[in-house]
Amino acid sequence: MEKYKIVAATGCPTGIAHTYMAQEALEQAANAKGVSIKVETHGQVGIENELSEKEIAEAEAIIIASDKDVQAERFAGKRVIDVSVGKGIKEADKLIEDALSGKGKIYKGENSESKVEPIQDDHDDRTSLGHNIYKHLMNGVSHMLPFVVAGGVLVAISFAVWGVFSFDPEHAQYNPMAAMLKDIGGTAMGLMVPILAAFIAESIAKRSGLVAGFVGGVVANNGGTGFLGGILAGFLAGYVILLLQKVFQKLPKSLDGLKAIFLYPVFGVAIVGISMSLLSGPMNAINQGMMDFLASFENSNPLLLGIIVGCMSAFDMGGPVNKAAYVTGTALLAQGNATFMAGVSAACIAPPLITGFATLFFGKYFSRNDRNAGLVNFILGSTHITEGAIPFAAKDPLRVLPTMMLGSSIAAVMTYLFKVKVPAPHGGFLVLPVVEGKIQWVLAILIGSIIGGIILGFIQKNQFQKDNAK
Repeated sequence: MEKYKIVAATGCPTGIAHTYMAQEALEQAANAKGVSIKVETHGQVGIENELSEKEIAEAEAIIIASDKDVQAERFAGKRVIDVSVGKGIKEADKLIEDALSGKGKIYKGENSESKVEPIQDDHDDRTSLGHNIYKHLMNGVSHMLPFVVAGGVLVAISFAVWGVFSFDPEHAQYNPMAAMLKDIGGTAMGLMVPILAAFIAESIAKRSGLVAGFVGGVVANNGGTGFLGGILAGFLAGYVILLLQKVFQKLPKSLDGLKAIFLYPVFGVAIVGISMSLLSGPMNAINQGMMDFLASFENSNPLLLGIIVGCMSAFDMGGPVNKAAYVTGTALLAQGNATFMAGVSAACIAPPLITGFATLFFGKYFSRNDRNAGLVNFILGSTHITEGAIPFAAKDPLRVLPTMMLGSSIAAVMTYLFKVKVPAPHGGFLVLPVVEGKIQWVLAILIGSIIGGIILGFIQKNQFQKDNAK
């Protein structure tokens, strides 16, 4: 087996482009200096080119270029340079030089007894609380997205091909295949919150956090707390497990197996499950209050109603505020009001399209990974999968979320002004055949999305210019 002077691990939230671009950049930079390197990638297909314990032990330095968890605990006691995946692409030459010159710091992994003091370097920004929270959140989002995409598209197909009531055995449109597809798609979508919570917790507390995070996510989902409940459950589970590790660290080494298979799961699931059960009630009460508030505007001014629906739909994209708007629309739809649902659908479709237009019009200011995600979001948005915009919002929520709320509000307001009727609770543009006011609805969504996309593009351009002026 070849002995590598440097080993590295790369990963990005979606695991599509940046992961492999960073790998290629590091390999080329190392080869240019005549240095042997092995780069492990954490992409959407899983871990490739995996580092062995021997290769890690023999390496003189380790480079982590990632925005997600890459199991860094393996590197305890080794000299590590830890940067974002973007720096792995743009600054590969510098990273190799830093690794060869002894920069980095000794990584103290979980339960590490290493007393070596950190080596001072210019990569300490990676230890910031904000970046760690972002990394944990993105680890959850990257694992969640395939469930959202698969489930949402299958549900949309069932509506588009067989009709919006084809899943209902009591309706004339009923079709067993359509009902089965909707059930499968709904199951996949229902796993979104538990998977999100599980992998946020796994990023924080490794495998020990997975069980508590998943169960906490299921409890949050069953309690109706949605996307925000999943985030809360994931972070709660991760840090509860870290606390339990400290509590049980004085137990004999011989009981390590018992801790992993019994103590952490039992205590973790109990604490997180009970906490989320207690929190679900208040969160649900708030959610019901928002639904009642929203329903009271059913016959109000289209401008006011559109702004309220648009802001709520884009505020948390799958969380309780978004769900309040969606569930209210579904409930009113069951009462025969297809106009209200039209605005909700438009507002939910807009956020992913906003990111798509932003990356289309201002592509040079976005990373290649973001451009790829933006193109994918044209498909996700068109099928009413709002969650595709989450990675963009998570990076800069204070500026991105208001932009999406504006674009969604414009789409909803125009939909209500045009008196569009959408008799389907899901499906996006796939349900156009049953929409009353097809052209007006598409026009309203496109106008709101393009305006939001232009604003988001200028925000990204301004940030890009600031970053490159430093």
